[in-house]
Amino acid sequence: MQLSGKGVAAALTVASVQMLSLDAVAQEQLTGQSLSGKSSSGKDADSTGLDWLPDWIAKPLAPWRFDGAILWYREQDRVQAIEGIVQGRYDYSDSLSVTAKMLLDSLSGASATGALPQPTAQTFTRPSGGGEYSVATGQTPLDDTFKDTRLQLSADWSEIISTEKRIHGGVYGSKEFDYASIGVNGGAEWGFNKDNTTLSLSTALGMDVVDPVGAVPVAGAPMAIRRDFSGEDAFLAAFATTRIPGVRRKYTSEMLFGLNQVINRSTLVQLNYGVALSQGYLTDPYKILSVVNEQGLAQEYRYESRPDSRLRHSLFALLKYAMDKGVWEASYRFTLDDWGMQSHTLETRLRRQFGDIWGFKGLYGQLHLRWLHQGETDFYRSFLMEGEALPRYMSADYRLGDLDTYTLGVKLGYRLSGGRELAWRLGWYHQVPRGSQPALPALAGLDLYPVVDAAMLQLNYQW
Repeated sequence: MQLSGKGVAAALTVASVQMLSLDAVAQEQLTGQSLSGKSSSGKDADSTGLDWLPDWIAKPLAPWRFDGAILWYREQDRVQAIEGIVQGRYDYSDSLSVTAKMLLDSLSGASATGALPQPTAQTFTRPSGGGEYSVATGQTPLDDTFKDTRLQLSADWSEIISTEKRIHGGVYGSKEFDYASIGVNGGAEWGFNKDNTTLSLSTALGMDVVDPVGAVPVAGAPMAIRRDFSGEDAFLAAFATTRIPGVRRKYTSEMLFGLNQVINRSTLVQLNYGVALSQGYLTDPYKILSVVNEQGLAQEYRYESRPDSRLRHSLFALLKYAMDKGVWEASYRFTLDDWGMQSHTLETRLRRQFGDIWGFKGLYGQLHLRWLHQGETDFYRSFLMEGEALPRYMSADYRLGDLDTYTLGVKLGYRLSGGRELAWRLGWYHQVPRGSQPALPALAGLDLYPVVDAAMLQLNYQW
């Protein structure tokens, strides 16, 4: 898989997890009433919710509560993905429970390389060195070899030590063609003030292994193009000089401090501060930059280079308010890092319980709005000028540039027989990169910062 799809994959995972029942359960706990009319275990008291299965399967699964979601995602003329996730929870006792989760997704399509569009067609070497691809006049360079399948497994446990203390821990691992990741996490919560105030501390450690197609490119090296060489042997020799054999690793450690405060029977406030340190190989091996002359015409392409360390801080505030037939929440997140990037995110959800209408039991709807603005990193460059000294760090990855994103989602859900529940979510994502238009004749009229639109459709089934 090309690492440029990591952001898409991560967003899909977040979206799928949000689709699972945990969010709904949390809202029901806040309101002090069951929005779906179920017991706290998620099943009707007189049903296991597995009546449709043979006994030899249903019996061992009866103590578990399951949630599943399927997500379809498609960017216009770019990436498309399908992701499935299943999560099971088993309550061993009133104080101890375990959760297991499996995620499988498949991504394919075209991904932006970072190179500029040009007034003429362009040719690029594929990451493996085994082929080429061409981009038409005026089009954003996209590598259409983006394709991968990812499997992720995780397990978590949580235990109530006393009425004031709770602890939790977990492990996870994922694997795809050119990337593997493992990690552990744990934390504790302390309740005060009749449990109306909760302090929490969580930590996580992770390690990623990167094994790019065609080996790791030398940072800042020029891309070898076949037409520039007299023969295949000469090209392969030049391509080899731009590669470093072996894998690269990235280590991440995170810590999160939290405060939950119940204001009254209908209002809850949550405050979090998080800090994360990533070290190791943080460059995207598939991203490049165009080097242009004074006319704006591309003369060559260079592989990007990023610092090998990144320290990030985040502040998060959430207000959740329970109404007679629903829940409203609004949140703000601020992040900054030592790459010079800052971001602001505003998000709100409104969930409304409609009851038994139109033949649906426990029908509810939810509206979701999200806006994000981020500034560019210190080393973001949309291109390099011919003859200038090569920067130590440089990237034309739009995800490190100045941009705004907008998300609109609508969700509908209702209860089925046997304690089961079905929900649908339709989402629209709009991304607007921003930047200045250089005064270079060949780039006049070209769309250097193309807008990206994407559609998402999710199906959630709980049993």
